[in-house]
Amino acid sequence: MIRRALAISVAAVVFAACAPTSASVAPQPAKDTSTARHVATPSAHDSALEQRAARLELRLAERDAQVEDLQARLDEARQEVVRTLAKLQTVASRAEAASAMAESEIAVQTLRVAVGGTSSSGATDLGQAGGLLQQASAEFGKQNYGGALYLANQSKRAAALGRSRLGGSDRPSLRPGEVAFAVAVPLQAVGRSNLREGPGGAFRVLVTVDPGTPLTGYSYLDQWVRVADENGHTGWMFMTRVGRRAASSGGGGSGGGGDR
Repeated sequence: MIRRALAISVAAVVFAACAPTSASVAPQPAKDTSTARHVATPSAHDSALEQRAARLELRLAERDAQVEDLQARLDEARQEVVRTLAKLQTVASRAEAASAMAESEIAVQTLRVAVGGTSSSGATDLGQAGGLLQQASAEFGKQNYGGALYLANQSKRAAALGRSRLGGSDRPSLRPGEVAFAVAVPLQAVGRSNLREGPGGAFRVLVTVDPGTPLTGYSYLDQWVRVADENGHTGWMFMTRVGRRAASSGGGGSGGGGDR
C-alpha cells in the first residue's frame, strides 16, 4: 500500500515536471493604420506619375517619328521638283538663280548670327537653310538654273522661319537656363493671374490677366513661362497659371488671383 502511494506520488511529480509551461506572450503593438495609409498614398501617387511620364515619353517618341517621316517626304518632294525643273529647261536665267542664291546666303548668315549657338530649334532651321543653299549651289553648277532658283527660295523661307521662331530682333535675349519653344505656343490664363517682369514672385507685377485671357508662350525657365498677351504686354507667369488655349477662348469666370 505504501509502495503504491509512493509510486503515485513519484508519477505526479514527474508529470508536473514534464507539463509545458505557458510562455508569457508580450502584447503586440497595435498597427498604426493611419501611418500605413500615409505611406501607401504617396507610393500610389508616385506610381501614377511614373505611368503618366512613360505614356508621355511614348507619345513624344511617336511625334518625333512622325516629324522625321514628314521631313523625309518633304525632302523627296523637293528633289522631285528639282529633277522636273531640270528636265523642263525652265526660263529661269543664270542671273535670276545667282541673285536668289546671294539673297539666300545673306538670310542664312543673318540667322546664324541670331542663333549664336544657343537655340536648338534655331540651329535646326539654320542647318536646313544651309543645306538647301548648298543644294542650290550644286544645281547651279549643273546649269539647272530653275532648280537652283527653287532651292534658293526654299532656303530663304527656311531662314525666315528660323528668324520668326527666334522672335525677331526686338525680342529680349534668353536668360541663363531659359529654353525657347520651337514655335510660339497658343496658351490662355488659368484663373486670374499676375504677369510679372521676371521669372519669380519677387519681380514687379506688370498687369493682372483674367481667366481665359489668350496668351502666346515663347519660352520657359524653371517653373515660369514667358508669355505675351494680345495687348502687347510681355512677361512671366507661373507654369500652373497657364494652360492650352481652348478652341474658343474668352474671358469670364472667376478664380483666385496670384501666381500659384
